[in-house]
Amino acid sequence: MGVVIPLEENKNKLASIKPLVDLTRADMERVNQLILSKAGSDVQMIPEVANHLISSGGKRLRPMLTLAAASLFGYRGENHIKLATSVEFMHTATLLHDDVVDESDLRRGKSTARTIWGNQASVLVGDFLLGQAFRMMVEVGSLEALDVLSSAACVIAEGEVLQLSVAKNMETTEDDYLSVIRAKTAALFAAAAEVGPIVAETGKSGRNALKSYGMNLGLAFQLVDDALDYGGKAADLGKNVGDDFREGKITLPIILAYRRGTQEERAFWRDAIEGGNSSDANLEKALGLITKYGTLNDTIQRAVHYGTIARDALAPLPDSAWKSALMEVIDFCIERVN
Repeated sequence: MGVVIPLEENKNKLASIKPLVDLTRADMERVNQLILSKAGSDVQMIPEVANHLISSGGKRLRPMLTLAAASLFGYRGENHIKLATSVEFMHTATLLHDDVVDESDLRRGKSTARTIWGNQASVLVGDFLLGQAFRMMVEVGSLEALDVLSSAACVIAEGEVLQLSVAKNMETTEDDYLSVIRAKTAALFAAAAEVGPIVAETGKSGRNALKSYGMNLGLAFQLVDDALDYGGKAADLGKNVGDDFREGKITLPIILAYRRGTQEERAFWRDAIEGGNSSDANLEKALGLITKYGTLNDTIQRAVHYGTIARDALAPLPDSAWKSALMEVIDFCIERVN
């Protein structure tokens, strides 16, 4: 069952990441070559596991943000290629680890690495990719960039642990949830964007602008993802609709529905999420309650709010094709619900 999520202000022309893809195409070809090179190893299983996920069709939005953020400030060197690759390796490593923690069977429409090679291989190859990411950061020679990305790695790990601590707990608040997604998702968006102006040796105002842009874009991105789990299509999601529900994940659509519900409805949520009673019939009931209380649209409106903050962060910067492309990414992330 899918739920249509209406936006209050639909635009005639949907936003696209095509302008960003076009502008970064040449640099992304170099990033992709470096990804394949650095994912190589004499240990046969490492490139097998890594390339399974790397080649599975992700948009590579995060490394594109690094490339665009550097070019936005006129950078003409080589180091943004290594930093963008480091960002993608960090992201890939977290996906490998996430699928183990969440016991996920699908990722981008394909079997997860853990279902093919097992949990141990997935975790260890994720560690290998993190190690390669840090080697490339060191090669760049920027202590500031290394500090930003290594700090993000710590924050992401903290977010994973925080998510475990609130898992299957219906007393989780919206603030708790925002703390999780700020750490798990938005921190890497922020770091990916911030290292661009760092490598371009831009002043602090430029760094702060791109860091704020990335952080709030990441929050909007994850809010939309969590709404899509209940209102999207499996073909678009690369996983089954309702997987968050089946895994007992506490996301904003559920938090709002639980808090707005009757005593009987809250008892249902506790049984379904805390009790693990995630049958198809209960998923249908959950979707009905989410629809009843309008929590998908409210989740999207939260995303719109953070998207506006991201837009305002870039607003003072000089107009350029790079700035326009980064602005359009905000709308693209939100309009995925259409």
